[in-house]
Amino acid sequence: MFSGIVEEAARVVALREDKDNLHITMSCSFADELRIDQSVAHNGVCLTVVELPGDGTYTVTAIKETLERSNLGGLKVGDLVNLERSMIMNGRLDGHIVQGHVDCTALCTDVREADGSWYYTFEYPFDREMAKRGYFTVDKGSVTVNGVSLTVCEPTENTFKVAIIPYTHEHTNFCRIEKGTAVNIEFDILGKYLARLSNFEF
Repeated sequence: MFSGIVEEAARVVALREDKDNLHITMSCSFADELRIDQSVAHNGVCLTVVELPGDGTYTVTAIKETLERSNLGGLKVGDLVNLERSMIMNGRLDGHIVQGHVDCTALCTDVREADGSWYYTFEYPFDREMAKRGYFTVDKGSVTVNGVSLTVCEPTENTFKVAIIPYTHEHTNFCRIEKGTAVNIEFDILGKYLARLSNFEF
């Protein structure tokens, strides 16, 4: 379980394909604090630490389904990835409840600077049946973009905007998102449960 508060935008230092899997090696400031089997969110995707060589790097493995559903399959060495370790349950929930289960990717369709902050617009494939199950955004609701907990602005059937403050722009990979960039989206789990309950026949 995560909160969507990114700890670090870290660099990919190695990628290794193994059949349908992709082994991703990251360099980050807290690598030496990790342990094997620990969960870390990568652009919002929960992955398990599988290797710890002790040199400030660690490796995780993304399987075929993860690669197809997220933007991790498009990573290149040198790319920045938003990282968050799993939430400590006795702390404050500064973002919102994030599972680390990416629902789909979305494309950035517009970036607009506004006196020191930025507005990003994202578009995702609309599916009426999925929308009935809670896969949509609502005004002032929560959404996770590349693992960042954000507040939705001006949602439509298949688009939404988010406002990014300078700190988030500088300390996450939002600094590299431009028109045409694919990002990972996780819709709010509370909305999914409410949608499920409203369609459930008792």
